[in-house]
Amino acid sequence: MKKFKKVVVGGTFDRLHLGHKALLRKAFEVGEIVYVGLTSDEMVKEKPYAEKILPYERRLKDLLMFFEVNGFKNYRIIKIHNAIGFTTKIKSLEAIVVSEETYKGALLVNRAREELGLKPLEIVVIPLVKSKLGGKISSSLIRAGLIDPFGNPIGKKQRKEKRL
Repeated sequence: MKKFKKVVVGGTFDRLHLGHKALLRKAFEVGEIVYVGLTSDEMVKEKPYAEKILPYERRLKDLLMFFEVNGFKNYRIIKIHNAIGFTTKIKSLEAIVVSEETYKGALLVNRAREELGLKPLEIVVIPLVKSKLGGKISSSLIRAGLIDPFGNPIGKKQRKEKRL
């Protein structure tokens, strides 16, 4: 039996990598229904290497494919335009799943919910997934051509071939 009826998880989910997959798997592990906030194209314009971020429709397609391959069925993907997204609109949400890095975002969500008289969400935190370089796996490092989605370093020769 799942711990929560409705959980939320959010992100850009660009270049779906091991960290994203761990976050999503945890959300499906603890929640019966998973609400996924997927950032709009407008929202990602300030991110590192923003010009290389895949368009919303492609990121949505990649999420749907990941869910299908893993047999995840009970989810709703909702486009979000800010960090709070729909978390103050769906009153029945019970938990939010975040990484150590995005924990502060969960605190912002809870503050916004409390300001509206809503119950704060229980925060489920997963550890960061490390790359072979030692740091965290991130979409920014993937867009920069430094690692692949599995956290493996990409050498200069591979980066050059990738650009061609």
